[in-house]
Amino acid sequence: MRVYALEEHMVTAAVTEAWRRRDPRLAEPMMKWAVSGDVTPALLDLDEGRLAAMDDAGIDTAVLSMTTPGLQNLPAAEAVALQGPTNDALAAAVGRHPGRFAAFATLATPAPAAAAAELRRAVTDLGFDGAMVNVRSGERGVDAAEFWDIYEAAAELRVPLYLHPRAPLPAVGRAYYGGFGEPVDSLLATGAVGWHYDAGLTLLRMIVSGLFDRFPDLQVILGHWGEVVLFYLDRIAVLDRVAHLQRPVAEYFRTNVFITPGGISSHRYLRWSLETVGAERIIYATDYPFNRERDGSARRFLDTAPVSAADRERIAFRNWEELVAGIRR
Repeated sequence: MRVYALEEHMVTAAVTEAWRRRDPRLAEPMMKWAVSGDVTPALLDLDEGRLAAMDDAGIDTAVLSMTTPGLQNLPAAEAVALQGPTNDALAAAVGRHPGRFAAFATLATPAPAAAAAELRRAVTDLGFDGAMVNVRSGERGVDAAEFWDIYEAAAELRVPLYLHPRAPLPAVGRAYYGGFGEPVDSLLATGAVGWHYDAGLTLLRMIVSGLFDRFPDLQVILGHWGEVVLFYLDRIAVLDRVAHLQRPVAEYFRTNVFITPGGISSHRYLRWSLETVGAERIIYATDYPFNRERDGSARRFLDTAPVSAADRERIAFRNWEELVAGIRR
């Protein structure tokens, strides 16, 4: 049984230098961790160290992606200048280790037309399998119509977009998550709960905006067991009476959204996801290196999951391979 892992992060020195130029204090918590934390060497490593960690976890293929906030906190011109070289570096890593690495493109979302063009290049020329998109570009949520060029390109290519959290706006962080001092404030705003609410709400806004009615082939991947909203679909159904969509909100989760664990190894959450969207909509992910699976624990999570052998294979590799097989290169 092959095991693919989809939320496997990296960074380049050029991107971290751009972050420092833009924000010398690295105010967004994940930037500081990525630049000078214990995960920094692992993020920068696209060779033997990462392969050894994959072997230890029991992962055959990692789909590499730029860690948050990617290029989405940069001025448009700088982001555009960086997206090509960043994706070329990813392509080189995939080329050095064929079969072990695949890649999601890094996009300059502050310049949506240029980002869409780069997505097309990354898929057709570099062989990428989609893109990683964080939920906010500058101060704008990526549900806004100005970003639809990117979604149109993804739908035409039939490539998935992995929708990843980003730290809330500073005002939101202060109002909802501040007041306890560090590191509690930052963790409340990000990995504990804040960015999961933010990402789930962004996906919900994408649905309500009519994005998936306009691009019915668009596929989005949502990590961390659906970023909270998956657990509230019965309540979210109140929107069906007023949103004027072609289908009930919950149906979009079963036709346009894939779910990953994103490093949360919970069979309880897996059971809920199976009941809510079905095994056909779940793919594995570890959130490396922020979460590190060791001693075969990734494969063990799948081997001991309360699912049939057929569903176990779907989650481990079949869903991803079928999704990638449909890409228009």
